[in-house]
Amino acid sequence: MESVTQIIYIFDLLGTLIFAITGALRGIQKELDFLGVIVFAGVVGCGGGMLRDSLIGATPAAALTDGYYLLICIIAGITVFFVGPKIESRKKLLIYLDALGLGVFTSIGVAKASMYGCSQVGQILCGVITAVGGGMIRDVLSREIPAVLTSDIYATASIAGGIVFLFLKQEGANTGILYLSCTMTVIFLRCWAINNNLRLPKSRIYKK
Repeated sequence: MESVTQIIYIFDLLGTLIFAITGALRGIQKELDFLGVIVFAGVVGCGGGMLRDSLIGATPAAALTDGYYLLICIIAGITVFFVGPKIESRKKLLIYLDALGLGVFTSIGVAKASMYGCSQVGQILCGVITAVGGGMIRDVLSREIPAVLTSDIYATASIAGGIVFLFLKQEGANTGILYLSCTMTVIFLRCWAINNNLRLPKSRIYKK
């Protein structure tokens, strides 16, 4: 159990770093000031995990009890503030980085919800919340409709990754296989959808 907890912790820090970078880069795109970029890094890096922890009763949230989470976000925000303009134009890199964070945080959310006795549906939901929660808060702060509700396959990829995680868990797969399979499923579906311009059907206004 201790090894599983350690793996979750390492993956959680990795996901926090990845999403903190993407959050800070969005702050650069929005032309925020120094503090604004760091705030966006923290919101995206820790927001989803804090929402998840609040829902499953893992309180105080990990980001508030372990200083490494916020420290990672602050360092990422400061770094991106100075070097972000040089890499912001590399759209493909940002897309793949975001896909990696989506996959890592999905597996983290499912695993942690499982540790706290959530149902299978609850575990998948926690995986999605962990993966997209920070981005939703970021978009609200940016006065935009959350991208997860309008963009191509995003939360759907997270749901699929969660299902793969639970299926392999029932089959007795080891922890490493669970995390790797879930993460790679999400990354593959996300990148495949982007490269093929795949989207879920959108609602339309029908006029008489």
